[in-house]
Amino acid sequence: MQGAVRRPAGARPARDNSLRRMYLNAKRAWDRPLTAYYLIMGGSLLITVLGLVMVYSASQITALQMSLPGSYFFRKQLLAAVIGGVLLLIASLMPVKLHRALAYPILAGAVFLMALVQVPGIGMSVNGNQNWISLGGSFQIQPSEFGKLALVLWGADLLARKQDKRLLNQWKHMLVPLVPVAFMLLGLIMLGGDMGTAIILTAILFGLLWLAGAPTRLFVGVLSVASAIGVILIKTSPNRMARLACIGATEPKSGVADCWQAVHGIYALASGGIFGSGLGASVEKWGQLPEAHTDFIFAVTGEELGLAGTLSVLALFAALGYAGIRVAGRTEDPFVRYAAGGVTTWITAQAVINIGAVLGLLPIAGVPLPLFSYGGSALLPTMFAIGLMIAFARDEPAARAALSLRQPRFGRKRAGGAVRDRGPRRWNTMRRRASAARSSGER
Repeated sequence: MQGAVRRPAGARPARDNSLRRMYLNAKRAWDRPLTAYYLIMGGSLLITVLGLVMVYSASQITALQMSLPGSYFFRKQLLAAVIGGVLLLIASLMPVKLHRALAYPILAGAVFLMALVQVPGIGMSVNGNQNWISLGGSFQIQPSEFGKLALVLWGADLLARKQDKRLLNQWKHMLVPLVPVAFMLLGLIMLGGDMGTAIILTAILFGLLWLAGAPTRLFVGVLSVASAIGVILIKTSPNRMARLACIGATEPKSGVADCWQAVHGIYALASGGIFGSGLGASVEKWGQLPEAHTDFIFAVTGEELGLAGTLSVLALFAALGYAGIRVAGRTEDPFVRYAAGGVTTWITAQAVINIGAVLGLLPIAGVPLPLFSYGGSALLPTMFAIGLMIAFARDEPAARAALSLRQPRFGRKRAGGAVRDRGPRRWNTMRRRASAARSSGER
């Protein structure tokens, strides 16, 4: 037909071009030097704030049933978050040398407190676990939570010093004294019966060994020993065997096991739908779901905020995990690599175990959701570890170069009484300068 306009061969629709530009822009933004820094800082802040909201919502009924004000648990968690925020800020401003200097004092303090728990009259039992020390009034502390931070810092410092001396190619230097000290911490924890925290500590140990380049046979050997000990501890405990029997349970009574908590956690998630029943409108928290504001707060989140809320929480933890891996992979400092990898393993493993238990995919281990569940003893060392990660992310060569190129929004230099505007700074220019500041071995 005459007058018909033909599209040139090989021409692409404008929509494809716009989608490609969006993809390239997103990829370029994702690859910026400060991406990990912003992900760690923003992701941890969002998780903590959302956790405070959900603690307030999930704990009101429990507090009223205990003849306490409805905001009782929320106020305690808010106080812990404020103290944790101060610890996060301090940790983020501390140099790496000071973090390494604190490794041994933190380990010694954690071991002393964990041993103190077993002293009659000092240690106290909560939900059958002898892992708490009373600080007076309603305040308690769980020293085993600080044992996670101690193992990360001390283990990272130990492996970094051995790597500097080129000793990690010998299996005895890779295992000793890291594995014996880790087993000592595990023994102190298991004296109180807290197998959930012991699993997290074991995951941190394996993460450090993997980062240190442990050979497969050595890794499998340590894993076999830990698995054998775990099987013995589970087989000799009817309570732990009952928790295993509740995996995938759909009825409160699954044979001889009482799966009330696991099943009602599934009920809460199933009744939430896509967008939930609304904040504060949970039904399960009215006495049906035990530990609604601690170990099973993810179930209440699913009931009140729906699938959208739970996927948002999962995305935030995935972002934290990615940022931690990126920090560990881009650094040339062995201590930073081991510490960043240890913290990432700690937070990711604990989140997977908690969420897996709520979903009925794993046995209930009694571990809180990091930064989200109620509990000051878990929140404080975790926020210090997040501050550690922020310091590491900001200390990357490319990130330091990007931060140094920034100009203050106000108070720019004036030339002749007028503001001297040098025009917008191109991102490619900053990338070239950041690349020049990187060390030759950085990825």
